[in-house]
Amino acid sequence: MKLEFGYGKGEQIVEVPDKNLLGILVANEINHERRGAEAVDYALAHPIGAPLLSDSVKTKKAALGKDRLSIAIIASDISRPVPSYDILPSIVRELLAAGCDAGEITVVFALGSHRGHTDEEKRRLAGDYVFNTVRCVDSDPNDCIRLGETACGTPVDITRSVAEADYIICTGNIEFHYFAGYSGGYKAIMPGVSTPAAIQANHRMMVQDAAHAGNIDTNPIRQDIEEAGRICGADYMVNVVLDEHKHIVYAVAGDMIKAHRDGCAYLDKMYRKPLARQADIVLVSQGGAPKDANLYQVQKALDNSKHAVRNGGRIILIGACNEGFGSKIFEEWFKAAPTPESMIKRINEHFQLGGHKAAAVAMVMQKADIDLVSEMDDDTVRSIFMTPRRTAQEAFDAAMEKYGPDATVIAMPFGGATLPMPE
Repeated sequence: MKLEFGYGKGEQIVEVPDKNLLGILVANEINHERRGAEAVDYALAHPIGAPLLSDSVKTKKAALGKDRLSIAIIASDISRPVPSYDILPSIVRELLAAGCDAGEITVVFALGSHRGHTDEEKRRLAGDYVFNTVRCVDSDPNDCIRLGETACGTPVDITRSVAEADYIICTGNIEFHYFAGYSGGYKAIMPGVSTPAAIQANHRMMVQDAAHAGNIDTNPIRQDIEEAGRICGADYMVNVVLDEHKHIVYAVAGDMIKAHRDGCAYLDKMYRKPLARQADIVLVSQGGAPKDANLYQVQKALDNSKHAVRNGGRIILIGACNEGFGSKIFEEWFKAAPTPESMIKRINEHFQLGGHKAAAVAMVMQKADIDLVSEMDDDTVRSIFMTPRRTAQEAFDAAMEKYGPDATVIAMPFGGATLPMPE
């Protein structure tokens, strides 16, 4: 069987004998009832565990004894695939219809530890209507307010534009997250509009066994995130689930926990893939550009693929990485490491954003060998404990030679989205 894997703006093709192929992991077929902005409108009209947004705002006004509320809508930054331009207009229109003042509404782009936006980027993210109607700003890690501390000692330091708002709405998308379990929900607060120090305090728990994709109820990082969100006092959420092409196929609105869990359950129906057995060889791709521009992005697909490969197996990671590592700190951790194990030891002793992804790669290396099909220099790839390959077919042929003619194979053409779950 010929298998296609997105690679930059093109593709890599691999010929895999049918008898060796255990499965091709793609999204489960679901009849999505609504898409795009229509799904968002429906979610707002049918909130989960909460009243309508307009009624919730009116209740908050009465509780605070105010005629007008300052409202912060947290939106994802440009590094995320969230089509906020399909989410924010519905929210803003409902707020205005409820009697809120456009001058009191601020869209806050959650930078986390990422760079700020240009005005053109803010307009593209929000859409013309929202950008022209309400104020749109970036979160500012240098202007935060301490609201408290979680039981784990994580400081709840929140950007001022959110911390001082009377009413907070969290937006974003729900997808599997390799150590927080799932994205979305209170994650707009932590790490979205938190300080680097607060983010580091939360993320250092990534080395714990329960901190992995698809786990939410006992995940220490997610529990800490949600405690921080409660301390901050987020009022409402609107989250979406995206298909492999990053189009909205489902939306939830309402209570910060109940609506979020509903969205997680829908994501599971789409992308969670039960496995009867793990394979000797796993072929995995992020799906091509722009998701495989650098190794920092491709790491997500790699982490999901570790659940599909057996101990001592081989992962063939297919990603153009035409921009190289994608993070200076990520690169520094690899280049400074004498062994993969040293990065795991280092993250335990001193958590550092960027380095945390290098340590996550090292954890995968403890289970399986990794071949990297990319545009990165061969010597550089070897220096980071992977085997460089020019084509996925070349890598596959070498793996078959190692494991023999009866080697088992699993393909993950959208590895960042699909989550294998061994039974």
